[in-house]
Amino acid sequence: MYMIMYLVTNSDHHMDAAKIIQKAKTSRFWLWVLNRGLDRMIPFNKPHAFRVVEITDTSIKTCIPYKRRNFNHIRGLHACALATLSEFTTGLTLINSLDPAKYRIIMQRFEMDYHYQGKMTAYANFEITDAWIDQEIYQPLQTSESVVVPCIVKIHDEKNNHLTTGKVFWQVKAWNKVRTKV
Repeated sequence: MYMIMYLVTNSDHHMDAAKIIQKAKTSRFWLWVLNRGLDRMIPFNKPHAFRVVEITDTSIKTCIPYKRRNFNHIRGLHACALATLSEFTTGLTLINSLDPAKYRIIMQRFEMDYHYQGKMTAYANFEITDAWIDQEIYQPLQTSESVVVPCIVKIHDEKNNHLTTGKVFWQVKAWNKVRTKV
């Protein structure tokens, strides 16, 4: 396990995140490696124990476990944890679909609608198509420096109760148009 984390996180022997994502699409082992790497890359999310449970070329399914760290005061899934899962799921899907070496994404804002109290493990699904990316991102970027795309994600619990609908607005900009230093 130590060697895997070393390969994922060590800059001298850095394994490209895109390669890990690609391998995670067909391998449970590489999906596990991806989740460990995400815990290290996004330490804010680690206490929530979010997990990517399925990844394809156009979609990502994530999980928020029903555990104490994710509870609100009435032992339901906390509204902010559900919102964070919506951000995580849509952002990772965009990163999976766009070349992160060419495009920077930053969350501009989000809106959440809460429909049902989460009292068990829940799952977020987000899917985009190549046509959507072309129409919503690539074409507008031909005439604009940046574009803001709304990404709608729904979270359902294990019994398929619809818990939330998140609308996450991501700004996409080519790196060569970014003026602030990283």
